[in-house]
Amino acid sequence: MKILKKALFALSCTVMAQGAYAQQVSDNVVKIGILNDQSGVYADFGGKSSVEAARMAVQDFGGKVLGAPIEIVSADHQNKPDVAASVARQWYDTDKVDAIMELTTSSVALAVQGLSKDKKKINIVTGAATTDLTGKQCSPYGFHWAYDTHALAVGTGGALVENGGNKWFFLTADYAFGYSLENETSKFVKSKGGQVLGSVRHPLSANDFSSFLLQAQSSGANVVGLANAGLDTSNAIKQAAEFGLTQSGQRLAALLFTLAEVHGLGLKAAQGLTLTEGWYWDQSDENRAFAKRFMEKTGRMPNMIHVGTYSSVLQYLKAIQKAGTDATEPVAKALHEMPVEDVFAKKGKVLPNGRMVYDMYLFQVKKPEESKSEWDMYTQLAKVPGDDAFIKASESGCQLTQ
Repeated sequence: MKILKKALFALSCTVMAQGAYAQQVSDNVVKIGILNDQSGVYADFGGKSSVEAARMAVQDFGGKVLGAPIEIVSADHQNKPDVAASVARQWYDTDKVDAIMELTTSSVALAVQGLSKDKKKINIVTGAATTDLTGKQCSPYGFHWAYDTHALAVGTGGALVENGGNKWFFLTADYAFGYSLENETSKFVKSKGGQVLGSVRHPLSANDFSSFLLQAQSSGANVVGLANAGLDTSNAIKQAAEFGLTQSGQRLAALLFTLAEVHGLGLKAAQGLTLTEGWYWDQSDENRAFAKRFMEKTGRMPNMIHVGTYSSVLQYLKAIQKAGTDATEPVAKALHEMPVEDVFAKKGKVLPNGRMVYDMYLFQVKKPEESKSEWDMYTQLAKVPGDDAFIKASESGCQLTQ
């Protein structure tokens, strides 16, 4: 009888503890929104595979935090800031979403981060690139994971200048991301003694790059910097081959190109490209094991956006656990304080402006004859230490660091 009483007492204590924890969770559920492009030019870049990565993080965390269930919701923002803001407002005001993540497309990410700041909600960006997110438009509740335009400029831009690519012409996507990527790379090229001979801007989801490529071809540049992403970069590379740019001695710098786009383009067209990513599936046994699980769920290998989304969701849940609540202020504090140590980042750290700093990698796309399997696509050329890849918080222009 005494043993039974002790067991019942222990059970009641457990139930009471879970109830107390759940009271620290608003609406007794932690709801995370994955908002990204699921049908357009960046659908392979992040898309529904990022949603699956978020679900994997929830599964690996155990499905609950502080005794409350964790729910993932998702939506397609169509690369339109007004659509994204409308969805985010609905999620926050009506659907009781606690945090929004991924946010492919810089104009979208900036719009949602601004709204999140007003609503005092946490957002973590993995799919957008502009340094303004942790610069002049930073937020105490905004965080930037995975990569940014400065890291891409340091990695790919730096490597090409050091190897003779000292005269640049930019083919730039005509919105915030493209401007930021061109600006960051231009500054880095000039700091290394290179020249920028000109640039031309193209609309998002362009089909015909012929007039832009003709300008690049006649510019006298030895490097054509593609300050775009997704299908825009793939289409520009295909059409550049048709125009004979690389055959004439010009090099293409894919400033934001990931495994998803390389696979879509194929090694025959992409071979020799130099690019920067923050993660690759074949770097370690841990990465290979994660990639195998991801492949089983999605039919593809993950890129840095997918694994970065996994990491950001996992870290957010760890922060709630540490804070003992899902309230924004203490969770944001925990996110700033906690190291990031998972399959995505080793010894990662979050700066006062919300930038997560970790090591980036410079890769070269293999030739078809060098590849041993469908997704064996990269040769690692160098590691770019996180402190070199990302802007110091004190130099970012973020008012939170003043």
